[in-house]
Amino acid sequence: MKWGVIATGGIAQAVTADMLKVEGVTVLAVSSRDVTKAQAFADRFGIERAYGDYRDLLADPDVDVVYVATPHGQHHEVTLAALDAGKHVLCEKAFALTVADAEEMVERARSKNLFLMEAMWTRFNPLIRKVHEAVAAGEIGEVRMIRADFGFAHTFSHEDRLWAKEAGGGATLDLGVYPVAFTHQMLGVPAHVHAHGSLAPTEVDADAGIFLAYDNGAHALLSCSLVANTGCRAEIVGTKGRIDIADPMFNATKATINGVEHTIEDEGYTHQIRAVEEYVTAGVTQSPLITWDNTLEVLRTLEEVLRQLGVSYPETVR
Repeated sequence: MKWGVIATGGIAQAVTADMLKVEGVTVLAVSSRDVTKAQAFADRFGIERAYGDYRDLLADPDVDVVYVATPHGQHHEVTLAALDAGKHVLCEKAFALTVADAEEMVERARSKNLFLMEAMWTRFNPLIRKVHEAVAAGEIGEVRMIRADFGFAHTFSHEDRLWAKEAGGGATLDLGVYPVAFTHQMLGVPAHVHAHGSLAPTEVDADAGIFLAYDNGAHALLSCSLVANTGCRAEIVGTKGRIDIADPMFNATKATINGVEHTIEDEGYTHQIRAVEEYVTAGVTQSPLITWDNTLEVLRTLEEVLRQLGVSYPETVR
């Protein structure tokens, strides 16, 4: 596959570096609003083509798959444009600012018969897959409680995209998506969502405590923060045992299942990139590990968390 990378920030750099480790992958093009940044990115990673507008990249007939690495606030616009240009899309998380935007993105992919996936790379991590298999097989009995956190102290600035409302900033969409998606993977869609937290001067959430409740009495205690170093660990407690996932949970390399430690090498985003290549080659439009329904279900939970926190993002003009 020939890939195009849209945006040149930190996540784009990390993912592109791992793309180049996957056999058969060619990163052909990159775009940025500042063409000098696009060219510097291209020079760093040995990319042939650099564009100063993502629309120029999408017009490139040689690009097969687009990786959307823009801030959340641009995911909807860029993904729709990519699908309209006939490109398969891997879009960073959180997938969109609202469920309505995400539904439109999914419907566009469906109508175009193109592959579209949220870049929830954690679900492709071999250790997380092993944990999920252990839970599904009943190795720790019936799950009664999940606890997961992701937080770090990040200096406030009106210009920083993590704090900027128009960029989709805030702790929940950037960090909370991980513990919420993890809980959905292990327990499914919650019956009740409760959230409490604080707001930054830019009216995005600075931190949040999230309680997800299930009809059978199981529950999840989750947190995300841009103002406190909570770390990023997870634990699953069942009636017959427990699982502990060491920091960083989102890129797990060590987990203890019923007292037995399991470790893997850090292979970053390579599993996710390899999977996208396989899916597109096979002609499927969505991943069985993170289906469109999975993405929408997680975003519905995140949207309810944000509603309770008093956070709303600018409406998309349709």
